[in-house]
Amino acid sequence: MHATTTRPVAVKLDSTTRERMKKLADAKHRTPHWLMREAIEQYVDREEKRESFRQDGLRAWDAYQATGLHVTHAEADTWLEQLEAGNDVEPPKCHD
Repeated sequence: MHATTTRPVAVKLDSTTRERMKKLADAKHRTPHWLMREAIEQYVDREEKRESFRQDGLRAWDAYQATGLHVTHAEADTWLEQLEAGNDVEPPKCHD
């Protein structure tokens, strides 16, 4: 494991938000600094996952445009119903 370097970053907040954060930090026995770090980390994690999902969708669309291979809604729905019922079934085969 290698050491990470942390550097301060200034964030300008209005007085209402600062006060809300202070009250929340006090209630959680944390510092406002800890809350901000936690919030930013959670936001970045969530947005990275969202962007990854978006990129997967774009790649799938490009693949469909290039090959025309797909499954129908009915085929996907039947497969998902089987999974929901606890059956370990293979996904439907793509076709054009």
